[in-house]
Order: sequence, then structure tokens, then C-alpha cells
Amino acid sequence: MAPVFRLVPGCIQFVGVNMKYAPNMHYRRSIRLRGYDYSQTGAYFVTICTQNRECLFEEIVDGEMALGDAGRMVEKWYCALENKFSDICCDEYIVMPNHFHCIVVNVGADQCVCPDDGQLYRIAPTVMGEHNTMGEHMGSPLRTVVQWFKTMTINEYIRGVKQNGWLRFDGKLWQRNYYDHIIRNENELNRIR
Repeated sequence: MAPVFRLVPGCIQFVGVNMKYAPNMHYRRSIRLRGYDYSQTGAYFVTICTQNRECLFEEIVDGEMALGDAGRMVEKWYCALENKFSDICCDEYIVMPNHFHCIVVNVGADQCVCPDDGQLYRIAPTVMGEHNTMGEHMGSPLRTVVQWFKTMTINEYIRGVKQNGWLRFDGKLWQRNYYDHIIRNENELNRIR
């Protein structure tokens, strides 16, 4: 199949290749743990990277890297997750020049029906099909939480570009996907922190 081009005064633009959908060629493999319910109670380590790994969140102040206005904006929206999702707790996080790490804790949709066992958080069970919910309601799916966070930060970043002269990004602020790791026990939680 031949590529399709469009003539624009002064240049030629590549439009694409006209080809039919082929599932074996166009399949995008999910990096989520197959069969795992990401809406259940548990702690998740999440990393979200900027598109093309562009350094947009820090600036050099007195010869050292410091969190810029865009980085503080990312912090603000991470902390706002708890206001948007009543079942989400924000744990440790760090904004890097071109990515963001955080620990998102899903405490369950209805905290008043959770058994009080004295634990700050429950660790996510990872055995497929294991649902030790003991009457708990399922919480917000991790993908929904990450999607909302990305949407809010993108919208505010665009305003920052227009109003405050923040660095422009090419096409997308964040990469399409994100990395997550299900935190399996207290030692792992502390190591990641």
C-alpha cells in the first residue's frame, strides 16, 4: 500500500497509509496485570511520563534544579485526587523533570463498611480470583483515577502555556499509557516510599 501525501504550499505533508485494520499488526498489548481488578482495595505505585520524555516540570534556579510552576501544578492535581475520589488516598509522590511517581491507595468505596483492623491501608491481594472483600464495596478503578489526573493536568498545562509562557509540548503532554505496580506487602510499600 502506498503512503498518502498532501501538497501544501512550500512542503509536502505525509497523511498516512491507506490500509485495512489487521488485528495481528495493530494490536496494542496491555501492560496491566491480566485478570486483576484494579478497583479493589490496595496500594498502587504509578509512574506517568511526559510525551517524548520532554522535561517540562522543573527549572534551573541559582544553578540547581527546582520544581517549576508546572511541577507544582502536577502536585496540586495529585493532591486533589482525594477530593474527587472519596475512596482514594494520596501517599508519597515525587515530580521529576519529565515524569511523575506516586503511590495511590484505594481504601474502598464505602469506608464505613470496611472492617476496622487497625491498618492504615490494606495491601492489594494478587492471587487471581481472590476477593477477600469481607463485605467491602469496590472502589474507583485505577485507570479512571489516572485518566482524571491526566485530563486535569493537561487542561491546566495548556492554560499555563497560553497565560504564563510555560514550555510548549508537541501534541500530547503525557504518554498514552502509564506504569503501575501492585504493592503486595508492607515491606514493599516502605521500600517504594
